[in-house]
Amino acid sequence: MADTGIFATTAEVQRKAGANASATSNTEAYINDYMTQAESEINAACRFNWSDVYSTLDVDVKGILKQAASNLAAIYVISYDMSGFISRIEVEDMINILRDGYLRCLKTLKEIKVQDFINNE
Repeated sequence: MADTGIFATTAEVQRKAGANASATSNTEAYINDYMTQAESEINAACRFNWSDVYSTLDVDVKGILKQAASNLAAIYVISYDMSGFISRIEVEDMINILRDGYLRCLKTLKEIKVQDFINNE
């Protein structure tokens, strides 16, 4: 099986999910599913289909999309089964850090689209 996500790879999500993530959910099949969901959510939240124009974007915007999608997908991996983690505090910290990064990226992506509209691009 190969990566099917557009914005980020399985390996990028696995690194963020951490060493104690579930062996079931931290696999390519599950992560491909999570990536599809994350990419769709990002597109819907921004009211813009980044997936359709991905190849035309500059490296900075691609990096923000990569960070947002991999953060959200890693949250899904972690949330699937938290029993492998040392403590609930560890899980909460990881999810909070990933969520904060995801929300920061989403805000930036929305601002990029507003700026494009203002500049009539």
